Amino acid sequence: MPPLSRLRLPIRLPLIRRALASVAAALQHDTSTWTQAPLSFVAPASADASLFHVSVDISDAPDLADSYTSPGQYIQLRVPAADKPTFLAVASPPSLVASRGEFQFLVKRVRGSTADLLCTLERGDVVELGDIMGRGFQLERISPPDAFPSVLIFATGTGISPIRALIESGFNANERSEVKLYYGARNLQRMAYQDKFKDWESMGVKIIPVLPKPHERWNAEQGYVQAALLRAKQVLNPSSTGIVLCGHKRMTEDITSALLADGVSKEKILMNF
Repeated sequence: MPPLSRLRLPIRLPLIRRALASVAAALQHDTSTWTQAPLSFVAPASADASLFHVSVDISDAPDLADSYTSPGQYIQLRVPAADKPTFLAVASPPSLVASRGEFQFLVKRVRGSTADLLCTLERGDVVELGDIMGRGFQLERISPPDAFPSVLIFATGTGISPIRALIESGFNANERSEVKLYYGARNLQRMAYQDKFKDWESMGVKIIPVLPKPHERWNAEQGYVQAALLRAKQVLNPSSTGIVLCGHKRMTEDITSALLADGVSKEKILMNF
């Protein structure tokens, strides 16, 4: 009969591995940087209250504000009653964050999620923010404007959030011959930032709302954003067109595949990773 210690070895090793993994995770968690900050604004961002505007006052955390340098970057946010953080793209441009000391977010309210709890809080309630993450949209890949006179932007749902930051940061849209934003939402009631469309148009960005099942009086794009690309491709010049994508995974994958097949360089397809 083999010694008792050998009999226990296959059982004890997995337990030891799990214990070590737990310790490592705890150490990693403890070394993460979290900044406490109060909410400065919480209000519905859509007619059906499925989207919320949430702003966080970071005037006492200038280093965190300074670390946000590129539209498309995102951050983790923790709520006291939630088990885990939520990831949110910053909706305000870096210049606005620097001048106002405030992060602005567009939050989709999903029942039972951390984002849901966040939307129930009020001004003055304290949340925790992690470090700024990601590289954002690498605009140098579609610069200068005269080399990429055409830019097509595709956004769905809360993917419009970092697109807002991009547009309001200014990326020389007025110096390009054509900049179009195809913005897909389930319906007009769930289409955020409609109050900003005129300002965006004045910055040189043509807004094209896309609804999957519009009412009979709708005379703009319909279907999914991917379908809008098929029509846009008729005038697309692969060598001088920049692409920006943000939204549902299926949308970004479908559009990327279609563009690569048509000769658009992968380097010219920007996403907020």
